[in-house]
Order: sequence, then C-alpha cells, then structure tokens
Amino acid sequence: MTEQAVTFSHYDAADYLQSEEDIAAYLEAVMEENDPALLAAALGDVARARNMSQLAKEVGMSREGLYKALSGEGNPAFSTISKVANALGLRLTIEPLSRPDAHG
Repeated sequence: MTEQAVTFSHYDAADYLQSEEDIAAYLEAVMEENDPALLAAALGDVARARNMSQLAKEVGMSREGLYKALSGEGNPAFSTISKVANALGLRLTIEPLSRPDAHG
C-alpha cells in the first residue's frame, strides 16, 4: 500500500471577508466564543482584508503596532479595539446574556 501525500493550502480568513455583512457575521461568531485574544485576532483578519496601513493611520498607530496588537499574541487596550471597530464602520454593543427565567 502506498502513502499519498496530503497537501493543505493556507487559509486566511481575510481572503473571505469581502462585504460588510461578511465582516459583521464573522465578528459576531467570534464574539460568541467570549475569547478576547480570538477577538483581537479576528479584528486583525478584518484589518488585513480592509488595508492594515490605512486603518493604522485612522486609529493613530503604526502599521506594525496595530498588527502586533491585533495578533493572537497581542493584548490590545479596549480603546484600541474601540478605535479599530469605529474605523471599520462597526460599533461594539453589549446585550444581556440569555438566562433561564427565574420565575419558571
């Protein structure tokens, strides 16, 4: 029996974030995970899809600084997340968690 080599192509979410609806759906799904590092990385995906250099100018950071902040290894301040969302034409919202009715 011969073994066949398996090849994988590189997946980059930024390649698939074409419309505002794509971006919103992607970020909503990421927010469901309740993982700040994942959110930062997802915003990095969106930033790369939209033009990291231009976005960095809009939020007042260097391209390298923004890239690092929005990597999975970064730990951006809330103000950075807010500025990035605003520059992308998005708004952060807060809503109550779904909880079972206490009155039965």
